[in-house]
Amino acid sequence: MEVEQTALPGIGLRHEFTTRSGRRIGVVSHRTGRRDLVIYDPDDPDRACETVKLNDEEADALAELLGAPRIVQRLNDLHREVEGLVSLQLPIMPGSPYAGRAMGDARVRTRTGASIVAIVHSGQVAASPGPDFPLADGDVVVVVGSPESTAAVADILSNG
Repeated sequence: MEVEQTALPGIGLRHEFTTRSGRRIGVVSHRTGRRDLVIYDPDDPDRACETVKLNDEEADALAELLGAPRIVQRLNDLHREVEGLVSLQLPIMPGSPYAGRAMGDARVRTRTGASIVAIVHSGQVAASPGPDFPLADGDVVVVVGSPESTAAVADILSNG
């Protein structure tokens, strides 16, 4: 899919794409941090028929709703291509020995061979988080590996 990017001097940046059904959708990212979701008129793709102004919290929520399931879908597609590969979504539960600590403290890859590929934290998806990424109660860790290695990660995140 082609996403067009247009600089809007004094305003910010606009990204637009056309859906498979022919609808034109855009996002205007203002320099102030505000974002506008723009839906264009199907009969006149240069005219906006609807604009929804989103504050930071609303933009984050929309990104989470659209982003997290897409990452999981891509992982599931990969599983069908690679026999023996699984992914798990593991919540960081209250009382986890790694809540409030850097992800790298768990040494997941070293101890299990599995990889943490994303973390949903405070409503945002962090893809490929680094070892300094802080884990918190309620985060959801997306881990990929063999059935045995991902089960071991679940045990590590729960019990240490």
